[in-house]
Amino acid sequence: MCGIFGSTFRLNQDVIGSKLKAMNNRGPDYSAFKEYGTDIKIILGHNRLAIVDLDERSNQPFEYENLVVVFNGEIYNFIELREELVQKGYIFRTKSDTEVLAACYLAFGETCVSMLNGMFAFVIYDKVKNILFGARDRLGKKPFYYNLDEQGFEFASQLSALEIGNDPVLCKESLLQYLYWNYIPEPKTPYHNYYKLPSAHFFKYFLDTREFNTFRYWDLPEYRPQISKFITAKSELKNLLIDSVKKRLISDVPLGVFLSGGVDSSLVCAIAQSISDKKIKTFSIKFNEEGFDESEYAKAVAGYLNTDHKTIECSFTEGIDFIRNYHLYYDEPFADSSAIPSLLLSKYTKTDVTVALSGDGGDETFMGYNIYDVVNKREWLYRIPYVFRLLVSFLFEIIPGHRYSLIAKALRLKNVKEFYLSYFKGLNRSWISKKEKEVAYIDYLFKNPKPLMEVISDFDTKTYLNGDCITKVERASMAFSLEVRSPLMDYRVVEFVRKIPTDFKYQVGNKKRILKEVLYDYLPKSLFQRRKTGFGMPLGEWFRGELKEYVYETLSDDNLALVSDLIDKDEFKRVLKRHMDGDWNHTPDIWKVMVLINWLKRRKG
Repeated sequence: MCGIFGSTFRLNQDVIGSKLKAMNNRGPDYSAFKEYGTDIKIILGHNRLAIVDLDERSNQPFEYENLVVVFNGEIYNFIELREELVQKGYIFRTKSDTEVLAACYLAFGETCVSMLNGMFAFVIYDKVKNILFGARDRLGKKPFYYNLDEQGFEFASQLSALEIGNDPVLCKESLLQYLYWNYIPEPKTPYHNYYKLPSAHFFKYFLDTREFNTFRYWDLPEYRPQISKFITAKSELKNLLIDSVKKRLISDVPLGVFLSGGVDSSLVCAIAQSISDKKIKTFSIKFNEEGFDESEYAKAVAGYLNTDHKTIECSFTEGIDFIRNYHLYYDEPFADSSAIPSLLLSKYTKTDVTVALSGDGGDETFMGYNIYDVVNKREWLYRIPYVFRLLVSFLFEIIPGHRYSLIAKALRLKNVKEFYLSYFKGLNRSWISKKEKEVAYIDYLFKNPKPLMEVISDFDTKTYLNGDCITKVERASMAFSLEVRSPLMDYRVVEFVRKIPTDFKYQVGNKKRILKEVLYDYLPKSLFQRRKTGFGMPLGEWFRGELKEYVYETLSDDNLALVSDLIDKDEFKRVLKRHMDGDWNHTPDIWKVMVLINWLKRRKG
């Protein structure tokens, strides 16, 4: 896990050093940069977090024949690829996956990306072809930012590194999308001419012509059920998960598992412990506020599996510190408040291990979110002719109270897919002053003929998993130089579930059905007979209590003026008052505006 940087712009060494220093948390073990090229100079830099082959021979920029590589991530099948490449005559002088990546590119060209099982963002300077070739993994687990214009090309693992020495111009449309989605969907960033390389894409930058092209090399497969027997599907899935976990246990540094006590992390932990010949270290987080603490569930799972377990208590004082400095950890506006406990969990996990496995990805792939039940139950409502729903909505509109206003808005939605979309955007968007231009994948949601649950699951994978969940954990873990690996996001698992019927994954009252059945081979069912809860924190309560002064300070008239072209200030103040009076929970809206204001103030210095 590392930080990568490269540029074809003319930069002095101090600026380059500052850019790498901005990403030091991603790779504190070694940092270097070097200049290549003749007519056009290419600077390649790297910060290393050593995980596999700790020897300095694997430091980067890494040179292999006519190639130079800067690589962030892990290739989990590098041992198998190495064996195949040895048979082809390639010689290796390290035990690293970086060298395997270089040889794989020489052997197979741009098609090599389809052979990689891992999380990665890399750039290869091909001296013979005089191009930069780079790629990002299928689900976008590792970040890749770039700045492109007619003068040159620059890339980095963090947007903050690209900001140094430049004066990027804010993109209002991107900030508007943030207010709707809680993050800025790829390929956009907060700035004009600064982009994210989309997941499952590779690029070529031709140094002679400054031509830049991107190509998609993978997409979610079509839903085509091929396995009709549940027992067969379960057996195949179990074997696949065992192999996925096993590959992610390869490490030359201490390793552990995030354990929330839920289905996904418990399954990953159980498989890891069944493979390991020693106690797996496990980590969970504890809140003192009622309704937010799941640490007892994690403790019960850890006790049954006999892991070396640690519970990390989230104190109010430390939580406040993360909230006040939140903009330092996330380079662009990002409003998932569960990033705070993720930061805390990462901070204290790092004191014991350098690699942690997580259960991320299970909810999207195996239909585990509560919204799946909600959509399923509401589908009948949107079969009622629109004109009747419209008439009923007028009746609810005249009843005093915010709840009835929301019901009226829900009734006026055209179909159940719009209802699902409103779950993310919120039904009350009157405080946002402008309507967004729809993001990518909207057509995928509304024009997809697949069964409803399959469409929603795929849409979640392309949007919420990519832009929110992965970003949250990746930035939080990298803030403390901790590598997080997610076996349930192995692309083979993602592809497999599209070969099984929907009811193997989802039944009313039994979400993640097949995943649970695999879990019950390791752990008793009684440990998981409870309603699903999210990985959250009592932020709304803190806003009304201990953080009240900080909220009003952040949302002062002077600060709200910074976002006056994006929000209706008077309407937003009504939203804030309703929350503070205890009439309605508007925590997500308040938090996203606070995050945006603090991020904008950071830019102004």
